[in-house]
Amino acid sequence: MPKEYVLREGPQFTLISPSFKDGDVIPRRHTCDGDDVSPRLEWEGQPPNARSFALIMYDPDAPMGTFIHWVIYNIPASVRSIPEGVQKEVESLPGLGSQGINDFGYLGYGGPCPPRGHGPHRYYFALHALSVDSLSVRRPATAARVLEAMRGKVVGYAVLMGRYQRS
Repeated sequence: MPKEYVLREGPQFTLISPSFKDGDVIPRRHTCDGDDVSPRLEWEGQPPNARSFALIMYDPDAPMGTFIHWVIYNIPASVRSIPEGVQKEVESLPGLGSQGINDFGYLGYGGPCPPRGHGPHRYYFALHALSVDSLSVRRPATAARVLEAMRGKVVGYAVLMGRYQRS
């Protein structure tokens, strides 16, 4: 059973991307077959008691189990969007929080890149509203460590899912 990286606690709020609608195909430019740039993400309706946010992007359909594509945490409560093309290979994103390591082995966004001929994969962007200003996460900050640090601090969540396959 694939591991899920969303803690469904508190009210659900809205997470969208101008690049694709929930359930639709993620455009090539955001994948390993294109420019591999992160999509813009926007949210609204988060709980008023949210003091920070954390995002985990994952693929539960990977052949070896859930694959982590992106981790950003300690996103300030005042932030309502993540711009397209967030810089890779850096931990600290001024005004945007900190990036963790993905399962490709580097900091930042790693776009959809399922094995050729494996069929469509689902990519979940799970955004959590948190009751704390920041999480204390041991480095390197993996999705599992961020998820553990979030336990008991989630006051709301939002999920956006896109699909991608390679033939």
